[in-house]
Amino acid sequence: MPNTFGKLFTISTWGESHGPAVGVVVDGCPPNLPLTPAEIQVELDRRRPGQSDIVTPRKEADVLEILSGVHEGKTTGTPISLLVRNTDARPSAYTEMQEKYRPSHADYTYQAKFGHRDPRGGGRSSARETIGRVAAGVIAKKILAHAGQVELRAYLTQVHDIAMPPRDTLPALAEVEATPVRCPHPETAARMIERIKAVRSAGDSVGGVIECRVQGLPVGLGEPVFDRLEADLAKAMLSLPATKGFEVGSGFAGALLKGSEHNDAFEMRAGRVRTATNRSGGVQGGISNGEDLVFRVAFKPTATILQTQKTVDVHGQDTELLARGRHDPCVVPRAVPIVEAMAALVLVDHWMRHAAQNQTFKF
Repeated sequence: MPNTFGKLFTISTWGESHGPAVGVVVDGCPPNLPLTPAEIQVELDRRRPGQSDIVTPRKEADVLEILSGVHEGKTTGTPISLLVRNTDARPSAYTEMQEKYRPSHADYTYQAKFGHRDPRGGGRSSARETIGRVAAGVIAKKILAHAGQVELRAYLTQVHDIAMPPRDTLPALAEVEATPVRCPHPETAARMIERIKAVRSAGDSVGGVIECRVQGLPVGLGEPVFDRLEADLAKAMLSLPATKGFEVGSGFAGALLKGSEHNDAFEMRAGRVRTATNRSGGVQGGISNGEDLVFRVAFKPTATILQTQKTVDVHGQDTELLARGRHDPCVVPRAVPIVEAMAALVLVDHWMRHAAQNQTFKF
């Protein structure tokens, strides 16, 4: 189904931006995993709107409700249904969008594909859909931590043309959360905040780049051909609203190197095979090699800007649109926990698939 992600550990998200609620059903979670609403709420609070003066002012508490799959603080092995109610919806702000297509939004493509769409905040195409992904990602992170002490962290490396210096270590959560842009380099973060405030004042928007680093993965996650680990990560990340690019390890910069410059030499370290460098980004042949998994995701500028733009209406007539509503001048800071969630979902699913194929039977 198009709203379901994963093979053994699956999630199905549902709901629209200005409908009664949004949520997710998680299937394939092992039983007896300790889980409370408070744990999930921490991550939802990182994603929610209205958390700083550089994001959308929509006021949503995003209070989580667990409807099924958890009893006395532990998962039961049955489907886990999670719900968040929408409390600050303003569908009247989107009346004009019923007739006019917003530039670079999904209005036209949804209309062309389905012949009917929910124009209120983009309906299903709204980033509010990602609440379910973040909630499910908390469960995936807990499984990863129990399975192998995996640490996973995403953070901003670039807003518009402002980029932080490269780093090759996992930042602490406190470093990431120290500023509202979630960039672990304070000087760069301050410049990013200034830029976002400047474009917001001009009724404009900017995009940026999120890097994600994962430590503690075992060797062997991923498949050699169609379900390569980086291929499933790319699918997961590019399924997020506003994403336009994905790269792992050296990424596009690797195309500028010679093989002699790019190859990661093998060496023995602490009794196991390691690589001297990590331009592969922790994946070789579609399979994790035990080094840090490192990838980056590019986000476009927010499509809704507070400037008059040329467009067409549903009757094919040229017109203009001055968008209303509450929108992020830069979506990237709030996307950090979403990137982490999707990475965790991919990794748990591949871990389970690896175990099913390689650890169930011993010949």
